[in-house]
Amino acid sequence: MAVVDFAKQLKEGTKTSHTAAENTKFVKGFLKGCVDKDSYGQLIANFYFIYHALESEVDRLKEEDQVIAQIAFDDLKRHDALAEDCKYYWGDTWQDKIRPTVETQKYVDRIKQVAHKDPYLLVGHHYTRYLGDLSGGQILKGIAERALNIQVGDGGLDFYEFPTISDKKEFKTKYRATLDALPIDESQANAIVTEANYAFRLNMFMFDEIQGNAGKSFLQLLNSYFQDFVREMTVSKRYR
Repeated sequence: MAVVDFAKQLKEGTKTSHTAAENTKFVKGFLKGCVDKDSYGQLIANFYFIYHALESEVDRLKEEDQVIAQIAFDDLKRHDALAEDCKYYWGDTWQDKIRPTVETQKYVDRIKQVAHKDPYLLVGHHYTRYLGDLSGGQILKGIAERALNIQVGDGGLDFYEFPTISDKKEFKTKYRATLDALPIDESQANAIVTEANYAFRLNMFMFDEIQGNAGKSFLQLLNSYFQDFVREMTVSKRYR
């Protein structure tokens, strides 16, 4: 039992959500090279919690669920790479410093919810994250490298590295073939497409949250500069 051209159905069924996610202020700014170390460090921390939840659930289910077993590619795992990146941006005590943001926690909760209730829906989350990492994520790597002034070999970009995948295009073809062969019916296929769209929404909420926090930080910085300026002007007037 398999759905004909399910990979194509999944791609076409999430096209609008994919475009919407790419047009969030955070992602559009990122693509233009407008990203600072604090915002990017928070994004990496968020991803750490998301991938930890996703990969933990996939590992738990792969021995007992025939659908999840098909997509449990060890080559795709991001947990260890994200741990290295967290160390780069947050320091040696990163595990004591990072916390999931509100929207990140909602994302994590959703992954755990479907994993325990309808495990096959994890396919939607798996597809949304990993196929993006193998595609547009490689473009983002170069942008982040330039925007954050990271020198080759310094670290901080391990998230984008897939050392055991020598040909990403070939692997994506293999991944899509796996989707086409999943033991699911049409009803489950439609539910996975719906869940993948929800996964895109969860990503968008997380991006908007980071953008909002970045905006608040910028306003706080401006306010600090303004207060310093007022103090300097006050002192200057006293001694005229």
